[in-house]
Amino acid sequence: MGDIRRRGAVVLGLTALVAPIGLALGAAPAQAATGCTSQAGPYQKKVEKFLGRPVDGKQSSTDCKAIRAFQTKHGITPNQGYAGPVTWGVMDLMTKQKAVGNTPNKAGTCPVNKGRIACVNLTLQLSWVQDGKKLVYGPVPVRTGRDGYETRTGLKKVYWRDIDHVSSLYDVPMPYSQFFDGGQAFHSVGLSMWNPPGSHGCVNMTPTVAKKYWSLLKNGDDVFVYGRKPGT
Repeated sequence: MGDIRRRGAVVLGLTALVAPIGLALGAAPAQAATGCTSQAGPYQKKVEKFLGRPVDGKQSSTDCKAIRAFQTKHGITPNQGYAGPVTWGVMDLMTKQKAVGNTPNKAGTCPVNKGRIACVNLTLQLSWVQDGKKLVYGPVPVRTGRDGYETRTGLKKVYWRDIDHVSSLYDVPMPYSQFFDGGQAFHSVGLSMWNPPGSHGCVNMTPTVAKKYWSLLKNGDDVFVYGRKPGT
């Protein structure tokens, strides 16, 4: 979130990208942060299957390295190769996102009578742009607000765009910001979209996606946010 200095009536929400924090859930057995655990986790078989490893439920050094590489890539801490609930939760979400294919609004939850609209499904952490019933772009994975800083649901409108925005609260860049609810905005980040626990309310995107949304949306375009992010 940034300091919006235009039209003093704008009320800022406590939203922005923050540095990822460690999670108690899924913490590996006590061990040096740089180590690789030899213990199998409660989701060992599921994690092995997701990673294309032999599914035997037993932790091998190769299993640990593969799990640890996945954790490191997506900012999951501690990254000791332990197959805990946070690691499996990310993998499970990825699987569900992939299953959506190119029909993200199959249930018709995002309004189809608004013309150009950006949709955000918090449950699946997906966003897309549609025009009526026509899919214009997406769906793409996004990173929304974590527990206590949830991205607010409902029908909204893009009301301010700032391509080089910087958060005055956290002193972090928010490129390609498109604000749609107080201080909540679409903007790019240099993190994995599956990096837990999430933002302070903004809808984080990769630079490529944020640039595309910048080109597709304009002030006054509708935004519809629905569902509930896992863990909130």
